[in-house]
Amino acid sequence: MSDLRNVSSNPHIRSKMTTSNIMLLVVIALLPTTCFGIYNFGMDALLLVLITVASTVLTEYIYEKLMHKKITIDDFSAVVTGLLLALNLPSSAPWWIGVIGGVFAILVVKMLFGGLGQNFMNPALGARCFLLISFTSIMTNFNCDVYSGATPLAALKSGESVNVMDMIIGRTAGTIGETSMIAIVFGACILILTGVIDLRIPGSYLVSFVVFIVLFGGRGFDTAYISAQLAGGGLMLGAFFMATDYVTRPITKNGQYLFGIFLGIMTGIFRLFGPAAEGVSYAIILGNLLVPLMEKITLPKAFGKGGERA
Repeated sequence: MSDLRNVSSNPHIRSKMTTSNIMLLVVIALLPTTCFGIYNFGMDALLLVLITVASTVLTEYIYEKLMHKKITIDDFSAVVTGLLLALNLPSSAPWWIGVIGGVFAILVVKMLFGGLGQNFMNPALGARCFLLISFTSIMTNFNCDVYSGATPLAALKSGESVNVMDMIIGRTAGTIGETSMIAIVFGACILILTGVIDLRIPGSYLVSFVVFIVLFGGRGFDTAYISAQLAGGGLMLGAFFMATDYVTRPITKNGQYLFGIFLGIMTGIFRLFGPAAEGVSYAIILGNLLVPLMEKITLPKAFGKGGERA
């Protein structure tokens, strides 16, 4: 009986799938994007991915060992955090960037707030934003042996033309995991078909973003411009793999729609009116901070509560 009443930290999912199974599926879904990033940027990308993942797993193990807590690295959540963080780094970044980011993601954003289920923002994105603020020149340097010059989104923001097909395939500069829209969508289909995620947040995110740039982008319903905006930056990676994080998204259905709409609007504001060409990371982090409010205003009223008295 005591086993049936065991209470664990969120996320609470009504499914026979365990946390480790879900995280393993996320890792598998990220493999197409990871493999293409390594193919696109070479051995530097592979080394950075391995070091970043190792730093997140090792940080979680050491912390739990020192604090005499149960070792939880076998749930693959640290692997997912390290992999997502690595995919958000430029391949030209030095190895120690991955280590600093991995330690910050696990120690500061995750473990110091209680571990899996207690973090108030996505650990990988929290670490990426920390690195962007602390090491701006490194995090915005996308020059490598394969590509040089500005990213497609930066070129688009400055009024230059871009090759949309190259952006969809992934033959462009950028972070390791953001370039290939095809690889990201393929991985997202794995998550959708296995029931790990649904389309509430990604769908409302992408639709609201498209509506925003059509209204305020100054180009109307320009399909080439819209396609470039969708394929560029970390929009697809963020929409399907980070905005859908069980811990930092709303638990209510209406809250998830509201969350996605908020992300789409904020991403549009950052991209169109901000100084940088990208804004997905900051939009999701800001959305994570507002999740409690979104849940409060969308939480269904209990049966028999909230009605007017006769």
